Amino acid sequence: MEDLRLSPLRQGSFKSSPPRGSPTFRRVHSGRTPRRDVVKGSGGALQWFRSNRLLYWLLLITLWTYLGFYVQSRWAHDDDNKVEFLRFGGKLREDVLHVEQNKRVDSVADKSSHTVVDGTNVVHVDVNKRMHVTLAKKEDVTPRRSLSVRRRRRRRKSGSSSRSKTQKVRKVVEDLDEQDPELPKTNVTYGKLFGPFGSIEDRVLEWSPQKRSGTCDRKSDFKRLVWSRRFVLLFHELSMTGAPISMMELASELLSCGATVYAVVLSRRSGLLQELIRRRIKVVEDKGELSFKTAMKADLVIAGSAVCATWIDQYMDHFPAGGSQIAWWVMENRREYFDRAKPVLDRVKLLIFLSEVQSKQWLTWCEEEQIKLRSQPVIVPLSVNDELAFVAGISSSLNTPTLTTEMMKAKRQTLRESVRKEFGLTDKDMLVMSLSSINPTKGQLLLLESAALALERANEPEQVAKSNHSKTKNLNGIKKEKISLSVRHRLRGSSRKMKIKSPTLDNPSVLSATGKRKLLFSTNITQKQDLKLLLGSVGSKSNKVAYVKEMLNFLSKNGNLSNSVVWTLATTRVASLYSAADVYVTNSQGIGETFGRVTIEAMAYGLPVLGTDAGGTKEIVEHNVTGLLHPVGRPGNKVLAQNLLYLLRNPSTRLQLGSEGRKKVEKMYMKQHMYKRFVDVLVKCMRP
Repeated sequence: MEDLRLSPLRQGSFKSSPPRGSPTFRRVHSGRTPRRDVVKGSGGALQWFRSNRLLYWLLLITLWTYLGFYVQSRWAHDDDNKVEFLRFGGKLREDVLHVEQNKRVDSVADKSSHTVVDGTNVVHVDVNKRMHVTLAKKEDVTPRRSLSVRRRRRRRKSGSSSRSKTQKVRKVVEDLDEQDPELPKTNVTYGKLFGPFGSIEDRVLEWSPQKRSGTCDRKSDFKRLVWSRRFVLLFHELSMTGAPISMMELASELLSCGATVYAVVLSRRSGLLQELIRRRIKVVEDKGELSFKTAMKADLVIAGSAVCATWIDQYMDHFPAGGSQIAWWVMENRREYFDRAKPVLDRVKLLIFLSEVQSKQWLTWCEEEQIKLRSQPVIVPLSVNDELAFVAGISSSLNTPTLTTEMMKAKRQTLRESVRKEFGLTDKDMLVMSLSSINPTKGQLLLLESAALALERANEPEQVAKSNHSKTKNLNGIKKEKISLSVRHRLRGSSRKMKIKSPTLDNPSVLSATGKRKLLFSTNITQKQDLKLLLGSVGSKSNKVAYVKEMLNFLSKNGNLSNSVVWTLATTRVASLYSAADVYVTNSQGIGETFGRVTIEAMAYGLPVLGTDAGGTKEIVEHNVTGLLHPVGRPGNKVLAQNLLYLLRNPSTRLQLGSEGRKKVEKMYMKQHMYKRFVDVLVKCMRP
């Protein structure tokens, strides 16, 4: 009977299991209790965490803030992956559609991009290494039958949008290539036309602007104020002149510091649009309703010229409170610009000027017209950008352990030699440069007249030497005749057929070796110093055709001067030109230059500046310290000619004046100085 007794385990198997919640069930399954206790313990921790709502929300806010900073940081600084980062499900977000369109325009207009037109009437544009965009003139091939009706509609819609985008691309490219038909721009017209030298810069420096990775000073107050802010910059035109270039560099700095920047362009007819696109500055397609809506959402609107008065007036009619978010950076100093701007001067938040002279002049005009400004104007001078400072060998944010300032100075010397070789210059030649739009206010014709006068005076000693040389030859002939007669009388009884030859008189080299008379016989004592003149910018939309023709007519009448004049095209790659030059001339007329951006750039490259004693030039150039000043108008031609001749004959003085000018730029006109003053503008305009 004992053998037939079942074990407790088997006995239990024949009985029905107790209810799951009963004490018997818990006692039988007590081995699982620790596991249940562990689960209960973790559930209690989770319950405790949920009950502490403050800690829960703090954690969520922290994660959300970190995600926001991460997204914006990638948007502001990771340009290569920006398109892929904003792409969801293979489609591009609508809010960045215009950015991609700009990139397509850049790929068509940029020389470095590859555009291929095949037999299928499809233009393939290589935007970057990660993305290839196809802009079709006609609708794509009929989709497969397996595609749904919805996908077919999407494809048709994308085909129509691609056609419209292609038309916009063509329109922009036409605007880039469009030139004034009356503007002479061929080598036959100008004579010697050189540049631009971007390829030489890239080869010699082993660096190009495309390699820039941001120039923002992350520890500056400027960066702290503009981070995550939205700005709209108003360009009156896109010519390669001081105001548009300064606004473009401001936009680049804002982008580099983490801001969102939109550019509103009132006139696109020039060559700076390609550079804006290369720097990935978002250009608003419209200067009307769309630009007004974009400006309304901005933290600050910065207008870059007095010409923007019409847009400002229309914007404030559309949005009456818009004047409180406008900072007007006025870069002109003539009465006609004031008359254009005076209807809205008292409605904007703040006026910004470039120099003390300009500020005083505009405040005087405001008093005459009884215009009361909303706040005291701020003076923000322009600066030398990091790219030019980098090539000049001045410390900047672009320097690296492999590209130090000393190394860049050596590369700049190599660049100088390469460019001067292209010009056909020798070490003894003095290259005088003047870069600006060609119009009467810049005084290029007066500069040509001064250069002609300087060359005439420089050739006077040579002409005197030639005349003295001819007189000496005549004198030698008379002496030879007298000597031959005396010899004949003295040697009459001897061999009369003997020929008498005087080595002293017949061989000028022997006589020249005796000393002072060497100047009369030898005109090639040292290598001749020549004055060469480089003028730009050919092809700029700001050039006045009638004035250009007047200059060319003057050169045709002065053949000696025309052989000494060379021309260069309008370009933003000017580091090679500054490196090759020896002297810079700022010959602005009237009330002078408002500030003179090119003046401080030339000083940064160690060039002495010959400028008019007017406007902002006399604030920058110290007479007999960093350069030489002369009066405006034709009375200044004689003084300018004397200054040119003086620097031609005194190379050491050129180096001394240039060195002092470079020191002044490093002390007052670098990028950090400009943006330190711009902080005051941001504080005044963006505070509530």
